[in-house]
Amino acid sequence: MTKTGFPDKFTRRGAMGVAGAATLAVTVPGLAHTPGRKPNFLFIMADDLGYADLSCYGRREYETPVLDGLAQQGLKFTHGYANSAVCSATRVGLITGRYQYRLRVGLEEPLGNRELGLDPSHPTMPSLLRDAGYHTGLVGKWHLGWLPNFGPRLSGYDEFWGIRGGGVDYFTHDVGGNPDLWDGDVQVEEVGYMTDLMADRAIEYLDERAQEDKPWLLSLHFTAPHWPWEANNEEGRAESARLAEHGPTIPGSLDITHFDGGDMDTYAGMVTSLDMNIGRVLARLAEHGMEQDTVVVFTSDNGGERFSDNWPFTGIKTELLEGGMRVPLIVRWPGLTLPGTETDVPALSMDFLPTFLAAAGSAPHPDYPSDGMDLRPVLAGGTLPERTLFWRFWAKDQKAARRGDFKYLSIGGEEYLFNVVRDPLERANLKFREPEIFAELKSAFDTWNAGMLHDPNASSYRFTPSELADHFGWDS
Repeated sequence: MTKTGFPDKFTRRGAMGVAGAATLAVTVPGLAHTPGRKPNFLFIMADDLGYADLSCYGRREYETPVLDGLAQQGLKFTHGYANSAVCSATRVGLITGRYQYRLRVGLEEPLGNRELGLDPSHPTMPSLLRDAGYHTGLVGKWHLGWLPNFGPRLSGYDEFWGIRGGGVDYFTHDVGGNPDLWDGDVQVEEVGYMTDLMADRAIEYLDERAQEDKPWLLSLHFTAPHWPWEANNEEGRAESARLAEHGPTIPGSLDITHFDGGDMDTYAGMVTSLDMNIGRVLARLAEHGMEQDTVVVFTSDNGGERFSDNWPFTGIKTELLEGGMRVPLIVRWPGLTLPGTETDVPALSMDFLPTFLAAAGSAPHPDYPSDGMDLRPVLAGGTLPERTLFWRFWAKDQKAARRGDFKYLSIGGEEYLFNVVRDPLERANLKFREPEIFAELKSAFDTWNAGMLHDPNASSYRFTPSELADHFGWDS
């Protein structure tokens, strides 16, 4: 013992009214899963939502009653992590159940090269569940490669409605005048606010599934609250029109990067719209009588951005400080999770593939073993065997490893050891006080990293400092 102790298209259907939906989603009583039936999976992911951006995690400027209610009905993780500090890499980890650096596409942070993407031959959460008898659908953000070589329907999803890139304007649904909205493999035009439209399509998916006696997976990957900073109001529409007409005020950046845009009220509007629309989806789930057989997961793809509340952590998206990768994580699993419970067991995005497959009576492909763990013991109130979790991020040469309460961190050549339970702000460097733990975790990282891919042609190696500053809005 060491010192650590450690179908191609969706059909259009009307949506439920908003007024009663959030209330229904909050007040649902305890649920009991139907014996012998494979569970459905509703996996909801926000984009750039910070750890404390929900009121049940500490946000004070606004309230998120639907997601607060989901936490009251299930299990809230206080040590939930994303696989990466940026979105594409986390999505690789989530869909494959493996560290993203085992795949070439996982080195693309951000994924901007249209010649690269998720290899359709690699088994994925949707492809493996489909093989186990599930219907699979993705509504929302893909961001793992472009047609004709890559796409959701090439990687296991029966249906797809959403965007293929990293983000779009919430009203025009384009980037720099290039539309990015798809129904299957067909580009479409729609009128409406992006968060509303994604909830509409998710509701349509549930309507279709209610007509079948077949388990299903719905990946509902919202773009909110990712920039551009546009709430669903007149001010947001005006900002969308300004960006479309004049572009960004910072030369060289995309029209939606919006480095100088937004404010706290706009961000509040985006998050509360996300919360309300999730309420609409959960209400339709209940209306169809499917909630007792449906696992609902809510999380984010990485830590928060400019307007996020990441307390009690420091760091934001793109940083391996806790604020860049600690995320809200809520699971409601009928018959497994107890209402209103919390856990401090660390969990990672890639854990959901082995968890879902085990519940479906399946397993990861033997040639592509998962790096994640089945979370069901934790969801039932227990724990997991001790393990070490790893991250790396090319910007500022960041490295991190966590085991038990301790975390090894290297940024720009400076090395640290933190107790992230006692010191969540990561202020007290313990590398000299606990040299054995520091050496263990550093060595563990080096061993892990040696088994991951490295490619000097990847975006994670080739960007210049000025290109990084343009992309992420850093000071040059």
